[in-house]
Amino acid sequence: MSGHSKFANIKHKKEKNDKAKGKIFTVIGREIAVAVKEGGSDPNNNSKLRDVIAKAKANNMPNDTIERGIKKAAGDIGSVNYETITYEGYGPNGTAIIVRTLTDNKNRTAANVRSAFTKGNGNVGTTGCVSYMFDEKGQIIVAKEEFDGDGDELMMTALDAGAEDFNEEDDSFEILTAPNDFSEVREALEAAGIPMASAEVTMIPQTYVELTDEQDIYHIRKTLDMLDEDDDVQEVYHNWDEPDEEE
Repeated sequence: MSGHSKFANIKHKKEKNDKAKGKIFTVIGREIAVAVKEGGSDPNNNSKLRDVIAKAKANNMPNDTIERGIKKAAGDIGSVNYETITYEGYGPNGTAIIVRTLTDNKNRTAANVRSAFTKGNGNVGTTGCVSYMFDEKGQIIVAKEEFDGDGDELMMTALDAGAEDFNEEDDSFEILTAPNDFSEVREALEAAGIPMASAEVTMIPQTYVELTDEQDIYHIRKTLDMLDEDDDVQEVYHNWDEPDEEE
């Protein structure tokens, strides 16, 4: 299991997002559109939309931008035709990579994802080729620097709400849920006024792969950077034991 701080990874992701707010806002805007199409524009009656709004706020998306996105999606409900497509493949030295996309042009997205893998000396595989190496979980990170409450009380609040597991690290608490219980647990923590550094359904690697060869590290960074820059790509999961930036 990786010994690296999950909160440090969250902060690293957020810092990258701050440099590319347009990208993350595009990603969340598409998620809002899909959530509205599937469950309507009223967050009170649409738990998926509530989760996306929470994600938007965690990424510092302004409230008026969120509201505009919901209104636009409600007005364009017939024209929202994004399709979710997941790609799986291999990076250097057998690293496993899962790419979740939301696209209105499958051919464009497939070509871009394939190019990112190829330029990083990897290859796209078949459905299921690496996903068995990951567990799908709801994951909530509470940063200790933002939370002045008692850790044991936080654990009881989370477990009472339906969480499966609770882990304490040096700088954060990690709460894990079954995917179907994620919304309920997140909303219980929100109602209790608990600040969340991150809250999402994610894919957690069962084991991690260390890369020591400089070329391997260069190539996997190349793949991940290309995927990160693609507006069709919503999430990327991998089992590379990525070193902390400070190290």
